Amino acid sequence: MTFFNLREYLRHIDRTGDLAHITEPVSRDLEITEITDRVMKGPAAKNKALLFENVPGFDMPVAINLFGSARRMAAALGVDDLEDLHHRLAKLVDFRLPQGLGPMLDRAGGLLEVLRGIGLGPTLVRHGPCQELVETEHPNVNTLPVLKCWPGDGGRFITLMQVITRDPLSRARNVGMYRVQIVDDQTLIVHWQRHKGGAEHERRAREAEAATARSARIPAAIVLGGDPASMWCASAPLPPNIDEYLLAGWLRGRPVEFVKCVSQPLEVPAQAEIVIEGYVDPNEHLPEGPFGDHTGYYTPVEPFPVFHITAITRRKNAIYPTTIVGVPPAEDVFMGKATERLFLPLLRIFLPEILDYHMPPEGVFHNLVIVKIRKRFPGHARKVIFGMWGLGLLMLAKAIVVVDEWVDVHNLSQVAWQALGNVDWSKDIVVVEGAVDHLDHASYRHSFGGKIGLDATAKTADEGYPRGWPEVARMSADVKRRVDDLWTKLGL
Repeated sequence: MTFFNLREYLRHIDRTGDLAHITEPVSRDLEITEITDRVMKGPAAKNKALLFENVPGFDMPVAINLFGSARRMAAALGVDDLEDLHHRLAKLVDFRLPQGLGPMLDRAGGLLEVLRGIGLGPTLVRHGPCQELVETEHPNVNTLPVLKCWPGDGGRFITLMQVITRDPLSRARNVGMYRVQIVDDQTLIVHWQRHKGGAEHERRAREAEAATARSARIPAAIVLGGDPASMWCASAPLPPNIDEYLLAGWLRGRPVEFVKCVSQPLEVPAQAEIVIEGYVDPNEHLPEGPFGDHTGYYTPVEPFPVFHITAITRRKNAIYPTTIVGVPPAEDVFMGKATERLFLPLLRIFLPEILDYHMPPEGVFHNLVIVKIRKRFPGHARKVIFGMWGLGLLMLAKAIVVVDEWVDVHNLSQVAWQALGNVDWSKDIVVVEGAVDHLDHASYRHSFGGKIGLDATAKTADEGYPRGWPEVARMSADVKRRVDDLWTKLGL
């Protein structure tokens, strides 16, 4: 099942019992965060999306924790299970030549699906629900129930958005999930980190301005809502100049519909709930933050570019979608898990020895990557470690642990056993300096620090291990079969 807009998705999770309607008055200042955080960290059976229908001072409901479980995240992307994302994309990127008519027809069907889903790219329509109400004279972002999430936050932040810009030179579209702080009715600050596409557009705009001596304002739009696949795709770490809405179209099985902005030379998803149009001046910055971030710590104040609002458009009876981050686990755990599963086949194009990988919530995505490989030669684990540090935003991974093919990378107890028992700390680690995440508070220099790779695989004589690696103590298969027959009789 795929969804045309946010409302269809809300109706679906309501029918499945995954949406709680909150009719009691709840303040947007801290109270929504505290309730949502309790739900996200509580029993799985009670982890639901929340629709706050009575936010004092606003007639607009607030939807939160929309993707905060594996089941909801899978439904949002049109699959039954997040693992289906891996298998579905693996078929698409299987570049081996099909043998025989049957496999060829199967591949042809997959290609037709791609052509239907993204082959024509996003489509432009003349009118869209996102422009049922238009404010251009005095657009006021403070008419939206934007949350103050944590007591130490520097203000109110828009957190679940699609920030759309175009490369000033190539005109390629970038979509990012960059938090936005409200300064006043018509002024915002966009937190795009230095490794992200929006920041690259800012740099290129300054270069263009220097070369042409003309103002290089960046037209931009902040999109709230739309179909859930498009909402999630803003967080996907796609390569530069790859339109995130192409991925959304492929996940949906049909292109995303767009309308032209009313005040900027951009296009935005027609089915969005709210669109904030404006421009970013690459030479104008204001202090942004602090903000209680997904690392679990407050991000300190730093200068980021200013977004000037030129229009706000919305649906009649719009819904304000948002999220909170903080000490994990939170909703972004499942958004990140979708990314992990979907991008495994792409990772294996460059490193085919990788069988699986896991980025556990405790590592807040960039602090720990656990990788399972089929080891074939001396130094194979190190080849994978350096290979991963050379792939896109995996360059920011602070710790990469490589284990053998029989280890379940999703079983952290088993991984810890292997990582702690299979490593000689004087020989089996790689320590380098390089790029780290913008939010990494542990590095002594901003965005640059130490990283470690651990080879937790069984070592061979070719790797200088002379003792002979021991076997894992396992029960024999014939005893297992005999006990299988006894097990039900024992009643244990």
